[in-house]
Amino acid sequence: MSRVFVAIAAILAALDVAGGAFASHALRPQVSDRALEIFETGVRYQMYHALALLLIGILLGRAQSGQVLLIVAGSLLLGGIVLFSGSLYLLSFSNILWLGIITPIGGVAFLAGWICLAIAAFTTKFQT
Repeated sequence: MSRVFVAIAAILAALDVAGGAFASHALRPQVSDRALEIFETGVRYQMYHALALLLIGILLGRAQSGQVLLIVAGSLLLGGIVLFSGSLYLLSFSNILWLGIITPIGGVAFLAGWICLAIAAFTTKFQT
């Protein structure tokens, strides 16, 4: 699972860089300033959490016990990226306002993932 999280994190970070460039060059003239701001929020949070997922993948590779909590943390962060950032991307393109209801669910997944990571920091035995 360690390699899976690292690979997913790298792919998400690469997509994030591409998304940022897309927003800056191609999207800016096509959408309102508010839609661009919404898109950029999705990009920013995707990168933050892709980096966190990378950290979790590295920690999983060093964990001697307590891997389950790290896997849960990574899964929650990944789900948060899909729900939070994904809903913001869709909202910025489509202006379908009900998509904004999904965004807080992704935010809760982010919070739960960070809490699981914090607990894992105290309960996981790592190689030294």
